[in-house]
Amino acid sequence: MQLERLYSSSSSPVSTQVTATSVSVTACFDSDDLDCIVGPAFDNQTYDFSYPNEDEAEHHQNLPTINTTLECTVELIGNFTSSPVFDFKVNGSSVKTTSLTSAGPAYEDVSGCRQSGVLYSYNDEVGSDPDTCSTEHCDDYATIQQNGECGSMEHCYGNNSCFFDPICTVTGPAVIDFYGDLNTVQDRCAYTLLSGSTVSGLTVVGYFRERRRRDVSFLDSVTLQLDGEEDVHLEQGGIVKLGNTTQTINGSTVLSNGVEVSEDQTGVTAVKTIGSNTVSVFFDGNTAQIFLKGPGGQGPQVDGLCADSIRVSVLTLCCVSPPSCEVLYNDTADSSINCTTMTEHCNLLNDTVFTSCHNHIDPTPYIDACIDTLCKYPAVDGLDCQFLDAYARHCSLQINDTVDSWRSKAGCSSPQPFCQGRICSDHEFCAETIGGEIGCFCRAIFAFPYKSNDTLGDPTVCEENSASVTLVGCLLEEKGIDYTTLHLNDPTCTGQMDEVDHMVTYSYNSSDPCGTEVTSNNSLLIYMNTITALNSSSDNITRQDQVDIDFSCYYTQPDVNTVTFRIKDSSVIQKIISGTWNYTLTMKAYTDSQLRQAVDSNTEVQLNQKIWMVVETDGLDDGLVALVTDSCWATNQAETLRYNLIKDGCANDQTVNVEGNGEGTFSHFSFNMFQFSRSSSDISLHCKVNLCANLNQTCVPDCSGSRRRRRSAGSKYLDEAPALITMTWTN
Repeated sequence: MQLERLYSSSSSPVSTQVTATSVSVTACFDSDDLDCIVGPAFDNQTYDFSYPNEDEAEHHQNLPTINTTLECTVELIGNFTSSPVFDFKVNGSSVKTTSLTSAGPAYEDVSGCRQSGVLYSYNDEVGSDPDTCSTEHCDDYATIQQNGECGSMEHCYGNNSCFFDPICTVTGPAVIDFYGDLNTVQDRCAYTLLSGSTVSGLTVVGYFRERRRRDVSFLDSVTLQLDGEEDVHLEQGGIVKLGNTTQTINGSTVLSNGVEVSEDQTGVTAVKTIGSNTVSVFFDGNTAQIFLKGPGGQGPQVDGLCADSIRVSVLTLCCVSPPSCEVLYNDTADSSINCTTMTEHCNLLNDTVFTSCHNHIDPTPYIDACIDTLCKYPAVDGLDCQFLDAYARHCSLQINDTVDSWRSKAGCSSPQPFCQGRICSDHEFCAETIGGEIGCFCRAIFAFPYKSNDTLGDPTVCEENSASVTLVGCLLEEKGIDYTTLHLNDPTCTGQMDEVDHMVTYSYNSSDPCGTEVTSNNSLLIYMNTITALNSSSDNITRQDQVDIDFSCYYTQPDVNTVTFRIKDSSVIQKIISGTWNYTLTMKAYTDSQLRQAVDSNTEVQLNQKIWMVVETDGLDDGLVALVTDSCWATNQAETLRYNLIKDGCANDQTVNVEGNGEGTFSHFSFNMFQFSRSSSDISLHCKVNLCANLNQTCVPDCSGSRRRRRSAGSKYLDEAPALITMTWTN
C-alpha cells in the first residue's frame, strides 16, 4: 500500500513518498529521496507505514537512549512469512539495518545528530580542531557539543597541545588572581600567594605594609620560600636577599638554591623551575606578577591568594606576620583627593589603546582596584600609573603584545628604576620627596605619635655629663630638610645619623658644650641649646623649612628638707631629683685631714678637737656644674641658739678652713668641736649648698681680704630654694 503522509509530533506534516519495485520498496521522507527506509519487495508481504499518534511513554520505555520529546516515529507493520531486513538511510548512506520477525514487536532508534548531511549516533565523535584543542560529539539529547581538552587555567597552543600559563597580579592592596577575581588586603600581614602540588616545595609569600596612611596597605616585599633551602627575598629598591645576605645581580644570576634572578630598569624577576613547571615572580617594589607555566592536563593544582583571592581572610601566615598586623585603622579622609577625576583616570584601561589586550584579558578588576585605591590614597610615587602599567604588563606576558601608546594619553613615563639602591629602615618606605628626589618616608603607624604631638623627634635625654636629642630622619626627609645642614649653637656640632634606623642625634657634653647657654629661672638652672639650619644661600633665601628646635636640661634645687642624724651615723645622704638630672648629696665627718678615719657611733670626739667635714655629690659632671657650700651653721635642739661657721662661702670662725669650694662637685672644710655654753642639748650642723654653672666662668667664692663676697665675674648659682643638709651630734 502507499502511505501519502507521515506526521511529526512537533512540526507540520512531513511528506512521504513510497516507491515499490520488483526488488524493493522504499519510503522516503524528503524531496531529494535521501532520507529513506528500504526493504525487500512486497512479494507475498504486506507493509503498513504508519505514524502512531499515541503511546509515547511506551516508546520511551523501550527506547531509553532517547531523552527528548519524540520528533518523528515510524511504525512498520508487516504480514509476512519470512524475516525481511530494512535498511535505514540518511543522506543516502546506510546508518542501520533491522530485521523484522513475527515473534513480536522490535524497537530501533535511528535518531542522532546531523552535521553537514552526516548522521552521528549518541556519543559519537563528530570532529576535532587541533588549533583550539577541542572535539565535537553527539550528546544524549542529539545535540552536537564542543569539548575543550584544556583545563580551566590552560590555553591551547595548537596541535592539540594544552599548556597552563595563568598570571596573578598583586599591586598595592589588590590581588587579582589567576581567574581574574579581585580582592583587597585590608591589614598589614603576610599572605600565601602561591603554593600547592604543582609547585611542590615552593611557597610564594607577599608581605603587606602601610605607607602614608594607616588604613591602606601596600605590597611591600615578596619572598620565595623553598623547602630545605634559603629563602629569596625581593624588596623595594631592587634589593635581592638570599637568606639575610644581600645579593649583587649582574644581568642574570643563578642563586645557590636554583633560583635564577635577573634585573632590569623595570624591576627584578625570580624564576624557579619545578619538574616540568616554571614559576616566574616579577617585583618592581610596588607590583608583583606571578606567571605559572607548565604542560596541560587537568590544570595546575595550586593554592594561595593567586588561586583564590576570596580566601584573603583565611590565608594569613601567623608565624611570619608581625604582631598586631591584623589591627585595622580608620584615618581621616584625604580631602585633596578628587574621586571623580581618579575614576576617569582609571577608566583609561577601557580605551581603544588597550584593544588588543581586551580580547584576552578583562580590564575590569584592574579598573576596580585602581578606583578603590586612588579614591582613598593620594596619587603619589607613581601610583596613578601603577595599575595601568600592571595591566599592560599582564598583557605583554599573556599574549606577547607590548602596549606602550597608552603612556602618553595617561601622562605616564616609561618605567624607570624606582628606589634602586636606596635602603630604607623597617619603619620607612621608599618614596618621592617634595623636590622630586627619592627618599625614605616614615610609615604611618610609626609616625603617628610624632605627628600627633607636632614634633620631629624624641624628648631630650639628660645624662650625668651630657645631653642629647634625637630627631626622626624620615620626618625630616618628608619636610625636605637635609639633616647635614642642621647644627647646634656651635656650627661645628652636627648631627650623627644611625645607619640602620636613620635616626639623627645631636648632643653636647662637659668637654664640648657646643655653645650651650646657661640661665637661671627661679629655682631652675637651665642648660639650653638649639638645633638650627645653616643658610648656605648667598642671596639670603632658602628653600627649606626654617628649623629652630630648642632643647634643654635643668637642675632644680630641692625644697628645704632637714634630714637629721646623730654623729654616730657619721654621714648624711640626701637624694636630689632635679628635673631630668638626678644626683645625690652627701655630708660626712672625719677625724683626720686625709679623710680616712670616718666618725662613727663609737668615735669619741673631744671639745676643741679638729673635725673635717666633706660635702660631695654623685651624679653631677664637674665640667658642667660646681657645688658651692654657701653657708654652714650650728643650732641647739630648740634652735634658739645659732653659731655661723661659714658665710657667703667663706670661713666665719677662726678655726674654720674651707677647701675646694666651687671648684667641682666636692668640697670640704674643718673646724674645732664646740658646744653651746650652758646648754647640754644636741647640736645640729646645717649646711646650705648651691649649684653653679661653671661653663666659661668661675664658681669659687672670693674670700680675699676682710670683705667676704662672691666673685662677680659671672659666678652664678641659685640662692632660691637651696639644698640644705644637716648632721647632729650629741654631748
